[in-house]
Amino acid sequence: MSLNFKHCVTVAIILLLLWSVVVTNAKTIDVCKLCDHTTIRSGVEFASSGDTITIHQGVYKENELIINKPLTLIGKKESILDGEKKGNILLIDANYVNIMGLTFINVGSSYTEDFAAIKLRKTKYCRIENNFLDNVFFGIVLEKSRQALIKGNQIKSNAKDEFNSGNGIHLWYCQNITIDSNALYNLRDGIYLEFVDSSTITRNISKNNLRYGLHFMFSNYDVYSNNLFQNNGAGVAVMFSKHIQMFQNTFTKNWGVASYGLLLKEINDAEISHNVFEENTIGINVEGTNRINYFANDFKSNGWAVKIHGGCYLNNFKQNNFLYNTFDISYNGKMNDNTFDNNYWSNYTGYDLNKDQIGDVPFRPVKLFSYVVNKTPETIILLRSLFIDLINVSEKVSPIFTPDNLIDNQPLMNIYRDKN
Repeated sequence: MSLNFKHCVTVAIILLLLWSVVVTNAKTIDVCKLCDHTTIRSGVEFASSGDTITIHQGVYKENELIINKPLTLIGKKESILDGEKKGNILLIDANYVNIMGLTFINVGSSYTEDFAAIKLRKTKYCRIENNFLDNVFFGIVLEKSRQALIKGNQIKSNAKDEFNSGNGIHLWYCQNITIDSNALYNLRDGIYLEFVDSSTITRNISKNNLRYGLHFMFSNYDVYSNNLFQNNGAGVAVMFSKHIQMFQNTFTKNWGVASYGLLLKEINDAEISHNVFEENTIGINVEGTNRINYFANDFKSNGWAVKIHGGCYLNNFKQNNFLYNTFDISYNGKMNDNTFDNNYWSNYTGYDLNKDQIGDVPFRPVKLFSYVVNKTPETIILLRSLFIDLINVSEKVSPIFTPDNLIDNQPLMNIYRDKN
């Protein structure tokens, strides 16, 4: 064991022991209309590091309330912090702060500042759990913070326009954050991350938001799992990031001229697996992505299941299910070593003479009419006409406008079900 490592361990033990002493001497402070402390601000100012403040039933008109020492704030039934639309409500500038079971309403709005119900600034080891936030501008904001847990919160607003609304959970320059089991409604973006690394976003519900259910940029080594993104303005946008894992999420009912379940732009080295893309204008819209594995996803009843634009290299679509989409694949550019292998296509009409569950005839997923609609969207009105069936068959026999090497050589005869 190196000297430096021994030194780090010794320092960590000393800090842990010091913190244990602080917690051992901690006290509980009650805040209520008949208590010694009738305002939360008074309780916070009186408290020492490590204390717990219990906030009883009542409406507390608080704004720009700063917590600059380790504290736990616990709300009892109907304990409400009303910001009176004057700005931020709670500002956290300390480590080891816990905020649990409180209701926050009426955050102020601004064109120049991100006013929030709860804002954490350069903090570590904080926990924001089981709070209810309503009529917010921004809900929970973290700036340059680490090792935080944001769990079980419900955040709502009444966003009407992008320029005067904010995001539910907003992270900027953060690391090792867990965002778990939150519900986000009627905001600009449900969850927004920028320069956020090594974090986990799981089991959240993000619905009916004005722009994106989830929006993140320049964020690497993150995991997104078991989330629901439904009926958002443009769906989910993932941009300028690498080493992303997205699995077991549901992207559904994101309809509109510029809507999609998932947008991937300038993404490298990612795993997109076991997700459901159902009833979106576009299931996945892909541009400038490299080395992405799309595995065991379900694309159901979308306008386009997948739209692939230029600058995409070494992407692999394997054992996905393409079910009853208007168009399965739209492809604009060269193949660039992208592959489609062993997928199930509901439009496949081939046969399987040797009964190995693999089609004996390769499948071409790109239709000529998809190419035509991309060039001239108004032609979509001809979708069900006999003429369209004829040109699709002719292109299948002798490809001219569609990539002649975009072929699934081993299409599955049955829907793929992962046995792992």
